[in-house]
Amino acid sequence: MKLDRITIDPEVMNGQPCIRGLRLTVRRVLEALALYPDRKELRREYPEIEDEDIRQALEYAAANLDDQTIDLSAA
Repeated sequence: MKLDRITIDPEVMNGQPCIRGLRLTVRRVLEALALYPDRKELRREYPEIEDEDIRQALEYAAANLDDQTIDLSAA
């Protein structure tokens, strides 16, 4: 997994994973993708985001999800 666009620096955004050292967190990119499913709209709001940034943000998020199973029938 090559994630060379995801940076973590304790001095930037409190050490949250960011895109290319910008003050743009992986979390914010994922939120923007949900809010602007049309990439043209997304680019108008965030012109600094590139396709590879989006791909790596999604890959980073997927790699960091916990794979535990939750029994919803017990809730």
